Amino acid sequence: MVQNHHHRGGGSYYKGSSSSTAIFFSKRPSFLSITLYIILLFAFSIFIFLVKTSINILDVDNGTDGQRTVFTEHSQSQSQSQSQSELESLEIPDEQLWDPPFSYGLHPCVKPTSKYRAAQGSDRYITVKSNGGLNQMRTGIADMVAVAHIVNATLVVPQLDKRSFWKDSSTFSDMFDEVHFIKTLQGDLRIAKELPKELESVPRARKHFTSWSGVGYYEEMTQLFKEYQVIHVAKSDSRLANNDLPLDIQRLRCRALYYALRFSPPIEILGEKLVERLRSLGGRYIALHLRYEKDMLSFTGCTYGLTDAESKELTIMRENTNHWKVKKINSTEQRIGGYCPLTPKEVGIFLQALGYPPSTIIYIAAGEIYGGNTHLSELMYRFPNLVFKETLATKEELKAFANHASQTAALDYLISVESDVFIPSHSGNMARAVEGHRRFLGHRKTITPDRRGLVELFDKLKSGKLREGPSFSQRVQQMHENW
Repeated sequence: MVQNHHHRGGGSYYKGSSSSTAIFFSKRPSFLSITLYIILLFAFSIFIFLVKTSINILDVDNGTDGQRTVFTEHSQSQSQSQSQSELESLEIPDEQLWDPPFSYGLHPCVKPTSKYRAAQGSDRYITVKSNGGLNQMRTGIADMVAVAHIVNATLVVPQLDKRSFWKDSSTFSDMFDEVHFIKTLQGDLRIAKELPKELESVPRARKHFTSWSGVGYYEEMTQLFKEYQVIHVAKSDSRLANNDLPLDIQRLRCRALYYALRFSPPIEILGEKLVERLRSLGGRYIALHLRYEKDMLSFTGCTYGLTDAESKELTIMRENTNHWKVKKINSTEQRIGGYCPLTPKEVGIFLQALGYPPSTIIYIAAGEIYGGNTHLSELMYRFPNLVFKETLATKEELKAFANHASQTAALDYLISVESDVFIPSHSGNMARAVEGHRRFLGHRKTITPDRRGLVELFDKLKSGKLREGPSFSQRVQQMHENW
């Protein structure tokens, strides 16, 4: 409707498109008439509102079951259709789940530079007690190779720690191919199987090298050879800095770690067999380093999801382990901070949210899971194809490795390195060592859970603020988009 405004004297009128609807006011309306008009209009509006509301209430109260069923079924159908659509849009391509990430042209670079010179060693020696578990020992030995080169000394084949938590009596040749170790590094430094007989009884400089030391520190240590012919290193782990080292020293460490420290033939042979058996089950597999073992839970103070009796047992273990310095730990703070290993249930939720199907073959690279099937059941429910070395190998094959935790850990290491996807539930020594080795071999796929971010999502699931489904999966996938 077009409104035309005309002013004549004190009067006014509004004229519509038809002359029959024109309304004229010959004079200004009184205050009383305007008030009555507003009241009537308000009352009419209230009446219309009440009538509509009562009709809606009657429809709900008097509606038949059939009508309500039609509405419910329509809503459910709409919701299911929407969910299915979301799931299809979130379906992860097969190559994204399994293929290695883009390497950006990066490749192993370990050959010595033209300036590199081998250490002569001659008449001065370094003996080493390599401490810790398997991966601490491996990295520590690689460091000692570099240190022996820096100080121009002969390295005696290291002794392995037999007094650690694992109480493993394995010798160097039980764990590693000793001949291969010496031969591979013969162009870098002199390595002796043992001290010469005439030096076994001479006084030694017993030294605890400072952690994360650089080349300058070790060059100063050469002064010890003026008084001693043998330096004994009491600990090998973390003795050499990771950064600001000469390029050739870094490359030497890599050659020692990834070329020279090959496992002993029995470990290598069985490891290769177990990988072949895993492949025969389904072609591709995930190696899950499920760090839900008694020592890890006790050390970290992580008791989420455990019974009071289990929590107490772990506390007692921590208090009775002398070399674990921290005794009182707030489990809740540890978990919120992302310092706890994911529980088996949380790992199951995580893998499902990433898009891995229930049929996925998952090798459990771990020792004895704390609580056994009681805690594993939630993971097994989601992913029934869990494989353990005890089920993959025969009893006869594992007999030689009984009571040798480092050797069985070496089997897990080999199977993890060769897996299509490696996923650690906690970022410990094994996780970092395997991830580094996989990068060295060609950027093989490793997914490291964002534990701190995941804990927030898991707690929202538990409180009902979130539900498992497309929306939850999308959050988890976005959190780990840089796989």
